[in-house]
Amino acid sequence: MSDPAGLARIARERFGYDELLPGQHAAMSSVVDGRDTLVIMPTGSGKSAIYQVAGLALDGPTIVVSPLIALQRDQVDALRETDDGDAEQVNSTIPAARRDATLERVADGDVEFVFLAPEQLANDDTLAQVRAAAPSLFVVDEAHCISAWGHDFRPDYMRLGDVVEELGRPTVLAMTATASPAVRDEIVERLRMRSPAVVVRGFDRPNIELAVRLFADEGAKHRAALDELAGAAPPGIVYVATKRRAEQLSAELWERGVQAVYYHGGMTRTERDAAQGAFMDGAFDVVVATAAFGMGIDKPDVRFVYHYDVPDSIDSYYQEIGRAGRDGEPARAVLFYRAADLGLRRFFAATGDAGSARRRLEESRLDMMRSYAETQHCRRGFVLNYFGEGFDPPCGCCDNCLAGAVSDDGERPFALGDTVVHAEWGPGCVVRYEGGKMTVLFESCGYRTLWLEAVAARGLLAPGDAPGRRST
Repeated sequence: MSDPAGLARIARERFGYDELLPGQHAAMSSVVDGRDTLVIMPTGSGKSAIYQVAGLALDGPTIVVSPLIALQRDQVDALRETDDGDAEQVNSTIPAARRDATLERVADGDVEFVFLAPEQLANDDTLAQVRAAAPSLFVVDEAHCISAWGHDFRPDYMRLGDVVEELGRPTVLAMTATASPAVRDEIVERLRMRSPAVVVRGFDRPNIELAVRLFADEGAKHRAALDELAGAAPPGIVYVATKRRAEQLSAELWERGVQAVYYHGGMTRTERDAAQGAFMDGAFDVVVATAAFGMGIDKPDVRFVYHYDVPDSIDSYYQEIGRAGRDGEPARAVLFYRAADLGLRRFFAATGDAGSARRRLEESRLDMMRSYAETQHCRRGFVLNYFGEGFDPPCGCCDNCLAGAVSDDGERPFALGDTVVHAEWGPGCVVRYEGGKMTVLFESCGYRTLWLEAVAARGLLAPGDAPGRRST
C-alpha cells in the first residue's frame, strides 16, 4: 500500500508543495498502489502534481502523452526548475539527432519524465526505445481527446490502448479537466484500463456566476455583447465560433476603448504564441478567440469568460468557463444566446468528415447545450448533473436562481449515473432530472429526454445489468 507520509514528503521536498489536496492524494495513492486511475479535475487544480509525485515514488520512468507541443514544453520547463529536473520531450519540433540521443537516454533509464506527442508512439523505433526503458507509469494527459464523445477528439490517441500493451502494461493514469459519464467510459474502454479508480474533484465552481442572455435577433445580441464587454472588469476571454468573428469583434472592442487581441487557428504559431503571451502578461485586457485558445492556459485572475457564440457541447462550455476565477475570487460566465445560432454549429457538424454515427452524437450534445441555454431552472445544477454529480438548488449564483427560479424534480426512479435499458434505444446512463423530465445518454442515439410520467406509466426504462457509475 502507498505511504501517505512518503508521498507528502516527496511533494514537499522535491516539488515544493506545502500540502496535498484530497483529490491529489487519493489519485497518487491509487497510482502508487499499481491501480489504473482516471482523474477528472479542473485545469489549475493540480493534476500535474499527481504524476510528478507518483512518478518519483515508483521505480522506472514516467511516460507522459500530451497533445500540444507548447504544453509539453511548459511541463518540461516546470520540472527542470524543481529539484528533480530530469525531464525531456520528444516531438516533431526536436531535431532528429537530438530526438535519437534523448531516446537513447530513455532506453538507458537516464530520464525520469518523458513527454511525447501521441503520433510519436506510432513510430516503431520510438516505441521500441521506450519499451526498453520499462516505464512504470503511462500518463495520458487531456484524456478526453481519446473519446468520440470528447470535445477535442484526436485520432492519434486511438492507438494508445495498444501502446500500453506493447510497453508491458505499466500502470495507466488518465487525466482530463472535463469528462461526462460517456466520455469517462470511453476513456476507460479505449485505454483498456483495468478496474480503474475514478477520482472526480472540483467541478463545482461556486465563485463563477452563470448567466445566459437571450436574444431574438443578431443585431440586438451584438450591441448587448459590445456594451457588456466595454463595461466588464478585465481581464477576460470571449469565445466565438469563427476566425472572422474573432478579428471583427476584437477590432470593435478597440473602438470601444477595450485593449483586445484575437486568437484563432488560422494564425501562424508565432502569431498565436505572441497573442497568448501578451494576454498572459497583461498587455491586453481581453482575448477574443475560437476554441483553439485555452488548452494548458492557467491565468488565475481571469474575471470573465463570455461566449458570443454558442459552444458545441456542455463539455466544451464548462472547460472554457473554467478558465475564469482560478484565484478563487468572483468571476462571471455569460452566454449570449440566440436560438438561430445553433444553425451554425449544426452546419459545422454536417460539413465535417465525421460519419453518420459521429454526427448523431454531435447533434445530441448540441441539443444538451440548447437545453442549458433555455432552461429556467438552476444552471449550476444542470451542469453538475451533466457530469454525474448531484446538486440541490438553488445555487444562489446563476441568473435563474437569483431571479427566484425553483426546481422541484419530484420522484427520481433512478439515481444519477445509473445504467438503464430502453426497449428501442438499448442501454443508457441517467444524466439529469428537471421539471418532471429526465435525460438519459443512450449508447445508440445520444441524449434523450423523457417525461417521468410516461416512464412510470409505460415502463419505458428498466434497470441495466451494468452498475451505475460511481466516483471516489
